Amino acid sequence: MKKLLKITILIIFALNLNSCYYDEIFEQEIDIPEGTVVEFAADITPIFAANNCTDCHNGSQDPNLTPGNEYNSLVPEYVVAGNANNSELYSKLSGGHGNVDATSLALIAEWINSGALNN
Repeated sequence: MKKLLKITILIIFALNLNSCYYDEIFEQEIDIPEGTVVEFAADITPIFAANNCTDCHNGSQDPNLTPGNEYNSLVPEYVVAGNANNSELYSKLSGGHGNVDATSLALIAEWINSGALNN
């Protein structure tokens, strides 16, 4: 009886170890075609609306992403023109803040790396 109990405990333990797994998360890298001009008004501000950023960033929390205030609230405090990796906006969004999708992140990075123009 003791032997059966030991075997049962061993099997349960082995099943528990085998049932633990981790999903691998593959970062989806999106390439913006060379020569594509990413415009702030046409490409970047719709991302803020689509991800409901203005629910929190509505003037009571910085940066103010309400229509007409986005650019002046972001540049230069949250965006280092020409360098997405050193821009707080890109770093926070790529870290999961706001659940911004990979295509939107690629557009934001391209806009920043292209000079973060108010176009």
